[in-house]
Amino acid sequence: MPVSERSTWTPKLLPALLVCLAAPVLFVVQIVWLGWLLLALAVASGILVDRRAGVPLVRGQQPSIARDVSLVAIGQFIVSLIPLHAELDNAAFVRFTLALGGAVVVPYVVSRFVYRDYAIRFPWRGGGRWTWWQWAWLAGVIVLGYLILPFYFITSGVYTNWPVVNTPDLIARLFVGVGAVGIWDELFFICTVFVLLRRHFPDLTANLLQAIVFVSFLWELGYQAWGPLLTVPFAIVQGFLFLKTRSLWYVVTVHLLFDAVVFGVLVHAHNPSAASIFLL
Repeated sequence: MPVSERSTWTPKLLPALLVCLAAPVLFVVQIVWLGWLLLALAVASGILVDRRAGVPLVRGQQPSIARDVSLVAIGQFIVSLIPLHAELDNAAFVRFTLALGGAVVVPYVVSRFVYRDYAIRFPWRGGGRWTWWQWAWLAGVIVLGYLILPFYFITSGVYTNWPVVNTPDLIARLFVGVGAVGIWDELFFICTVFVLLRRHFPDLTANLLQAIVFVSFLWELGYQAWGPLLTVPFAIVQGFLFLKTRSLWYVVTVHLLFDAVVFGVLVHAHNPSAASIFLL
């Protein structure tokens, strides 16, 4: 929808708020049945809004809030089927792969082949060559991560939300797990939730809404205590970086650099004598 036609204060805001507020219910307070109820109400209210506006529910040319909210709801529902506590055993890897993978693939398939819509895309090569400020921000990410993340994890004690990694095998599994979840964050929260909401609302509104879902997921994953003071700005900045660069590859790179610092902190926290060089 053209920018001039996107407004925050429309009836569409109700289903969008409901589907995003389901995230803290599902992943923070973890009242699953209530979260599922909010997802259902979001889709139902979206259908009512579309009917009043004369927007077709299936295969219509005009963006449908019911269709787009339903895709976000499907993704959240699939993620809510598993516990998100960080674990490194084989069963946990399978659970995360199926649930997180399904939360991206199923909405994409429904959008493309059921709704005949092309809203969800993954522009790995979008945006052209990186500019000087993009390279500068990558360096800034490393510096900020080094200055902030060790203090956060160690002083708050949230590193205990991750399993102890004291063998090469566990360290390798942690490295893969942290990186894989970081990539998934951008595929779902940015390329799915943010992009779908941006079809109906101004950029800032859509970004704030996706940040609710983003931060709620990270809370259950382990970024608790005063973690939202870090994860909320991070989620919002990632949304704006995607708008500015049009490059999924770039926002994934930013995320993985942060996650590399997270990985180093977790290894250090569980093995301070072996990894103390990280904090020198």
